[in-house]
Amino acid sequence: MNRLPPEKRKQVVACLVEGNSIRATVRMTGVAKNTVTKLLVDLGTACSIYQDSAMRDLSCERIQCDEIWAFCYAKKRNVPEDKRGQFGYGDVWTWVGMDADTKLVASYRIGSRDTEDAAEFMRDLAGRMKHRVQLTTDGYAPYLMAVPNAFRDEIDYAMLVKIYGTATKEEQRRYSPAVCLGQDKQPKIGSPDPGHISTSHVERQNLTMRMSMRRFTRLTNAFSKKIENLAAAVSLHFAYYNFCRVHTTLGTTPAVAAGVTDHVWTLGDLIGLLEAAEATPIKRGSYAKTRAVKRAAEISE
Repeated sequence: MNRLPPEKRKQVVACLVEGNSIRATVRMTGVAKNTVTKLLVDLGTACSIYQDSAMRDLSCERIQCDEIWAFCYAKKRNVPEDKRGQFGYGDVWTWVGMDADTKLVASYRIGSRDTEDAAEFMRDLAGRMKHRVQLTTDGYAPYLMAVPNAFRDEIDYAMLVKIYGTATKEEQRRYSPAVCLGQDKQPKIGSPDPGHISTSHVERQNLTMRMSMRRFTRLTNAFSKKIENLAAAVSLHFAYYNFCRVHTTLGTTPAVAAGVTDHVWTLGDLIGLLEAAEATPIKRGSYAKTRAVKRAAEISE
């Protein structure tokens, strides 16, 4: 089977994680479009599997959560009649849970912005924490059921509800938010520290995502055509962000700061997750890849 040389793989991945589209990556590296897409999907899947295994028993203290919008195949209003209501066509939301201290993205979920996905996201996040944490979300109503169902009483939880003025038509057209007039800190469970009721860090992560993944850029023609490609791109982004990209204020990567790994990963280490998976006979597209997870963990040590 033909396979890209390691250096060429690094070139492709370096382009993708720095916010370039697939077509731009093709122009810069000379690698065929289908090959770039296949590498993205395969590596993104390997990253998803590894992070699911590695992000366990986290000693986080303050978690912030938010949801970021994107679309797949077409914007909601342009989705053909026969595809409307099907996940992967139209609006897609990425739920993000971030440690405010180490900047580690501990959990993420790609889905719809509804009660079911809120519940699944919170259950996943709760299962990764080692001890009681303080959690802050925005005022989205489904959190009010999802958080207590996932964490029970073992959490200090608050909502930060921002109060906006009325956006003008020009502001709406330019995707500019209305003027923020203030914020309301609303403790919901336990005794959250008022000084740490904030969503600033995770909202800043939204910008990082839009800058680092071309398909998340506003007013772009580089949007995902398949939900599998979007999921792979998000998984690759967070793996690179957590393990490879040195955070300026930390002086190291979030994964090192959080104790998930003991060294800053190179792109070679990241691609090693895929190489380990390729060496293991597994069914393509399956997420029950326990042997691949073990091999990926071994190669990263």
